[in-house]
Amino acid sequence: MIRTVLTEIGIFLVPFAVYAIFLIATRSGVTLPASWPLHMLAKLTLAALVMVIVSFVLLAELTGAPPNSTYVPAHIENGRLVPGAER
Repeated sequence: MIRTVLTEIGIFLVPFAVYAIFLIATRSGVTLPASWPLHMLAKLTLAALVMVIVSFVLLAELTGAPPNSTYVPAHIENGRLVPGAER
C-alpha cells in the first residue's frame, strides 16, 4: 500500500520537477518567487491532478487478478512452502 501512495506522490510532483528543471536550464532562478507565479502553480497543479487521476484509472484497470479467479494464499504443503497463487 505504501508503494502505491509513494508512487502517486511522485507522479504528482513530476510537473513541478519538470518546471524546476526548465527554470534551471533557462537560468531564470528557481528560488525566486517571480519564477513561480500563481497562474503557473495552478496550471502545474491541474496537470499533476490529471496525471494522478489517469494513473489511478490505469492502476485500477490494468492490475489485479483476472475475472472469476480465486486467490489461494501461501501455505505449507508436504513440508514445503507453496507461494500464493490465483486459480
